[in-house]
Amino acid sequence: MNGGSEKAVYAAIAGNSVVMLSKFGAFLVSGSPGMLGEAIHSLADVGNQSLLALGIRKSLMPPEEGFPYGFHRDRYIWALISAVGIFFLGCGVTMYHGVHSFLDPHVPNPDHIGIVIGALVFSLLIEGATLLVALRSVNDARGDRSLLEYVRTTSDPMASAVLLEDGAAVIGVGLAFCGVGLTWLTGEPRFDAAFTILIGLLLGAIAVALIQRNRALLLGERPQVETVDRIVMILKAQPEVEQLHEVKMVVLGSGALRLAADVDFDGRAIARTVLAGEDLDAIRGAWESPEHMQQWLEEFGEKIVEELGDAVDRIEAELVEKVPQLSHVDLEAD
Repeated sequence: MNGGSEKAVYAAIAGNSVVMLSKFGAFLVSGSPGMLGEAIHSLADVGNQSLLALGIRKSLMPPEEGFPYGFHRDRYIWALISAVGIFFLGCGVTMYHGVHSFLDPHVPNPDHIGIVIGALVFSLLIEGATLLVALRSVNDARGDRSLLEYVRTTSDPMASAVLLEDGAAVIGVGLAFCGVGLTWLTGEPRFDAAFTILIGLLLGAIAVALIQRNRALLLGERPQVETVDRIVMILKAQPEVEQLHEVKMVVLGSGALRLAADVDFDGRAIARTVLAGEDLDAIRGAWESPEHMQQWLEEFGEKIVEELGDAVDRIEAELVEKVPQLSHVDLEAD
């Protein structure tokens, strides 16, 4: 999924860069507030998606001494910064310009309507293409989940951020079409300004949704219930595990989970494993004195500890094999 997210992010950066230049050009020619709002929208998208790309690269850095669990959550930090940028730059500046244009309307030159429409059609084609790339990336990852459920629950905020931003861009172009069209038909420039305000509100809603999602992931969100239940079932199926007292799981990053569990190990099961290769009659006959018995029991205790360590290693390996998202497993004897 990381590769799909990265592809979607870079496709969005390239597409929105071209679209941004065309919109700013159309605004400079026409003076349309709707075109300026759309140009700012695309500028915000390019900047924010560049932050997403930076977050992807940083999250792939290997663990180091100061950060033993790696940098998985770095993508959440940069995705959060990106969402804040959408709110202040995309929503705030667009809303400001829309309100200013509504209170102090500027009648656009009708001779420039063709340039504005051409820029919007071009934008719709490019942004529609980048939206399809993001949709393919999400569809490859969401499995049986609906699109809405995936956006609400995914541990990969990059693909969902690009999907929401590109979806908002396509809707924004539609709103700009309505504003420009109504202004051209009626001669009332406030239609253009009003739809610019709607574009700003749309960006604000997208930003709030992304901020809430990344906040939850940064705090350490629990993975999906199905994943937790599967891991608990695997643990309970182990012959050495007598009881689970506490199981904690958090999302470290896209495709990376951390498990910590307090386990009551079955000492009898471990002892039976150790004694399976021993001749009990020979052992009993070798106990010629209390000193011999104590020596054997001390050696037996050492074997129990070694077997417990081997059992923990085997259980952890089985967990990682059956649930590849587990990057860190901590089993503590209770």
